[in-house]
Amino acid sequence: MKYNPHMLALALTCAVSAAAAIAAGYQSMSPTGQWYGQTFTGLPCPSRQLALTYDDGPNPLHSLRLLEVLAKHNVHATFFLIGLYVRQHPEIARALVQAGHIVGNHTFTHPLLTFKSEAEIRQELHQCRSALQDAIGQHSNLFRPPFGGRRPAVLRVARELGLEPVMWNVTGYDWNAPPASVIESKVSNQIRGGNVILLHDGGHKQLGADRSQTLIATDRLLARYHAERYEFVTIPRMMQSAGARVEPG
Repeated sequence: MKYNPHMLALALTCAVSAAAAIAAGYQSMSPTGQWYGQTFTGLPCPSRQLALTYDDGPNPLHSLRLLEVLAKHNVHATFFLIGLYVRQHPEIARALVQAGHIVGNHTFTHPLLTFKSEAEIRQELHQCRSALQDAIGQHSNLFRPPFGGRRPAVLRVARELGLEPVMWNVTGYDWNAPPASVIESKVSNQIRGGNVILLHDGGHKQLGADRSQTLIATDRLLARYHAERYEFVTIPRMMQSAGARVEPG
């Protein structure tokens, strides 16, 4: 075959473009990726702090039961709530706050924001903020993008609204409700200290998702890591340890 430098250059260009596209797509969903802007993902090692976070509530079946588990261990967590569910169950959002937990913005309908216009992103965040304010009044300035999906516009709009993006660096992969032992194993295999742990007390597809296994796993994880002298803190408390910006919403 005759050597053709133009074809080789074209092939290399296509390969580089494909690799860049793959990397960009990965960074838009990777919880610890920072290409598109800084987000909070935890503290550097070594740290004895851990932060439990729960997405997709409030859930009329399991959020209040989770409060009982957390109270049993005298732990406060951070809940990223879907505004639509808050409208339907404001009493659960109030119960979270009254129990001393932190509440953050998880959009109004839980869309993948990477495919939304800036106007749509702003509307999702604003509607969720309004739902939270109506239910509980003043709350945190924390925001977590659904699915972790983001691009520069998502973070820019969030910060224009005074919101601080929070991701995670440990997940229990509990959205499909696996057994508690699986959730516990997934989390414990990733714990290094200073971690933000992602779990779910609700489900974005519909109200009333079964999170009974997450509750059991939470109970076991709290017992285990308290015994190992870890301290469970809220996201604002952890951010203060890191010197990050923490404000009321």
